[in-house]
Amino acid sequence: DIGDIIRGKDLYLGYDDEEKKQRDELESKLKKIFGDIYKDVTSSGSNGKKQALQARYNDDNGGNYYKLREDWWTANRDQVWKAITCNAGGYSYFRATCGDSGSPSMAQNQCRCDGKPKAGNGDVTIVPTYFDYVPQFLR
Repeated sequence: DIGDIIRGKDLYLGYDDEEKKQRDELESKLKKIFGDIYKDVTSSGSNGKKQALQARYNDDNGGNYYKLREDWWTANRDQVWKAITCNAGGYSYFRATCGDSGSPSMAQNQCRCDGKPKAGNGDVTIVPTYFDYVPQFLR
């Protein structure tokens, strides 16, 4: 799952040497990306803010920046979901969601369901996050 990969919590390590190599390359690229984000975040703003961010995101774990990755995912997961689903028109991609037929239908002709559900008061445009913090081996 993308959230687990970004947050550095993915259990999948690969079945063969080629997949393990690709996984290592991905992880090293994520370390570089979040290292750059760390430098940017901790170099701007007032001294008090910089010190607080440096203390929060200080990495003693080999440049992994796990806390920064977790916060980035929390702040950007909705944008990642929109990017993934924006070209999903015509596909049944998740589960019965929205439609004008009065019965459950698939969101096949649009990226996401917009607006409010016909029953209840939830927001139907949100990211399906009910698995985000369930340990991966239990999903």
